[in-house]
Amino acid sequence: VKLERTEYVRSNENYSILSRIVEECGIDTILHTFLVVDPTQSTSRQMHEINVIGTMNLFAAASAPSTVRTVVVKSSAMAYGTAPEDPTWFSEDTPRSRSPRSNVERSIAQVEGYVRDFNLDNPDVAVSLLRFANVLGSDIRTPLTRALEMPLVPAVFGFDPRLQFAHEDDVVSSILFAMNHRLAGTFNVAGDGLLPWSEVTSMVGKRPGYLPPVGANVVTSPLRRLGLVDLPPAYIELLRYGRGIDNSKLKAAGFSFDYTSAQAVDSFVRASRLRRTMGRHRPKYTYERDVEQFFRHSPAVIRNRQAPQE
Repeated sequence: VKLERTEYVRSNENYSILSRIVEECGIDTILHTFLVVDPTQSTSRQMHEINVIGTMNLFAAASAPSTVRTVVVKSSAMAYGTAPEDPTWFSEDTPRSRSPRSNVERSIAQVEGYVRDFNLDNPDVAVSLLRFANVLGSDIRTPLTRALEMPLVPAVFGFDPRLQFAHEDDVVSSILFAMNHRLAGTFNVAGDGLLPWSEVTSMVGKRPGYLPPVGANVVTSPLRRLGLVDLPPAYIELLRYGRGIDNSKLKAAGFSFDYTSAQAVDSFVRASRLRRTMGRHRPKYTYERDVEQFFRHSPAVIRNRQAPQE
């Protein structure tokens, strides 16, 4: 994605500065892509600040009177949960079989509630809610990717769930598609096909390390604290029952996927091998200016202030 005109401004994790940015720059499009869906990377309080409070502030900034006309929210298929009575495929309108039990599922439910409320209150704004399946890519770190990189891949004894994946390129492309076409509504984003977890384990060239079918969360809790297993409860349930989401609605809107679920796994395997060969290097990112410097010198702010007011 080319970002020649992109400017960066530091914000705190709950986006409290966003209203001023929208007003000063005359923002017409917001992409909300920073929901926390990996509970191992933040505390419950941080997750609440980012997901719930951050989304509230984002929609406050986008509400009338505002220049915002398009909002795209990156959510997760975790919104559907996972349970033994689930259908093979979740459509966008399929309700959860059970109430959310984990903190991350509850926060996603709250976020999506704010999306629905904002959509009802602002019919002139195109609001797109994208629910992504398990994302795989060359530089994506999730509980599932970390599980696939372990010497023994965690699996629940007696279960071989079918999972679905989305390649990182399709993730970016679908967000841009929703933005450029001003899609309105909820859309599932996932590559075609479901893969048994045993097949995924075989594709990465590993053997399974079995967790007990009863009390798996109790067993893994001390292992998580020791850094030996990095699977939160919601993901253990996923490795028990699996999940599939129907992507036909997004296809009907005109979007074409470049990767099936199997191709996304294959791409992940190749990237993992390359990473083991070359090592993992992450350049440290630093902001070049603080918020006030942004508002003083941003070309977008200056252009917006000089534009004639209606």
